[in-house]
Amino acid sequence: MEFITVVSIAVALAMDAFAVALATGACLDRPSLAQTARMAVAFGVFQALMPVLGWLLGLSFKEYIESFDHWVAFAMLAFVGGKMLYECFSDGGEEGACRPKDPTRGLQLLLLAIATSLDAMAVGLSFSLLGEPIVFPAVVIGLVCLALTAFGVLLGHSFKRFRLVGRYAELAGGLVLIGIGLKILQEHGAIALL
Repeated sequence: MEFITVVSIAVALAMDAFAVALATGACLDRPSLAQTARMAVAFGVFQALMPVLGWLLGLSFKEYIESFDHWVAFAMLAFVGGKMLYECFSDGGEEGACRPKDPTRGLQLLLLAIATSLDAMAVGLSFSLLGEPIVFPAVVIGLVCLALTAFGVLLGHSFKRFRLVGRYAELAGGLVLIGIGLKILQEHGAIALL
């Protein structure tokens, strides 16, 4: 898989984490280095591990679905992208809403890290079905998420309308994942794009 495609996937997957980080930064008076590092590392580690887990799951049943694996990969990417678009326009997904506890500590941080990285597991499964290696993409996905999460926490406190910024980030991420799914179908000759 091309480097630019891997980076695009990494950025798209990091949009949930970026949106939550913006919201968290906006809720904290002035995010400390420790708070920023905790959230960035937790999100980055889970974002790197989940594609590996999905890839390993894909190896288990690859031989049974090779003839239509590109459609499965497209369906998963379209589902994840569609979910991101839905959440972008719905007011129900406010994981990063202000709470009295510090969201960069303990169980709340763990739950946020898992919730924002589940999409990456589906992408890892897609990589497995397409016969793509996972180590390099997983590292890129984790590092991009780590960087965007840190940036989001630090930037978040300066935005009064953090939900709007997070919404645009999630919209872009969803569209990129759907576009990558369409590109996979085109590469396998299933559809013709312009």
